Amino acid sequence: MTMTLSSKGRVLPKIIGHRGACGHAPENTLASFRYAHRLGVQWVEFDTKLTADGEVVIFHDDTLERTTNGEGAIRDIPLDDLQKLDAGSWYDPSFAGESVPTLVQGLALLDELGLGANVEIKPSEGQETETAEAVCAIIRDYWPTSMPAPLISSFKDPCLRVARDRLPQIERASLILDDLTDWRNRAADAASVAIHMWYEPLTRELLGEFNEAGYPVRVYTVNDVDLAETLFAWGAEGICTNYPDRFGRLARVT
Repeated sequence: MTMTLSSKGRVLPKIIGHRGACGHAPENTLASFRYAHRLGVQWVEFDTKLTADGEVVIFHDDTLERTTNGEGAIRDIPLDDLQKLDAGSWYDPSFAGESVPTLVQGLALLDELGLGANVEIKPSEGQETETAEAVCAIIRDYWPTSMPAPLISSFKDPCLRVARDRLPQIERASLILDDLTDWRNRAADAASVAIHMWYEPLTRELLGEFNEAGYPVRVYTVNDVDLAETLFAWGAEGICTNYPDRFGRLARVT
């Protein structure tokens, strides 16, 4: 199907589930998306990478060891072999047999559950353009037309530029960890409409600087209610959290 939805100018939910609801289920799995839905989450964030045969999967790390029973770099593993791995037991035995989903599989479940999504393009080193091109092609061809358009984010400027050129109607956010070098020009070059910032180096003054420049700020990864209250008081638009169930009251505060 063809992506026709525009996402310009939206205000997203205040609480976004990080890698699904990864405080409760193995991250970046369909089980984690289902858990987020059970908790009443409206939007989830997840990561995308390429396999050896160029398939886009929902996965965070460059290597397999932390979140599967496999070994090696994900870029060296073809999809068929990757999906034979167990991506759930590391978290809890009750999730044994959970597999690494493809982006296409993830989008089908989002449609079924009615979940919006922040799709992070997280390429392995040297695969920035290739990964972004593949992710954008899948969003263009498979994003459910019944769903609100996604948000695309990345730490990598080349990925955001590809998204800008391939899917100009889809909102982009510049991800920042702690490198603020030339952030204004980088965000402008990507035509980003928001900043997603790690909470630890963030200050009231810096958040105000982002807002004054016209960028709403969403903060990751916030799991403490007191911290979230502080960030919202400073003017943050939203947070990304492993535990969305902790923030029900804040989600209802306007």
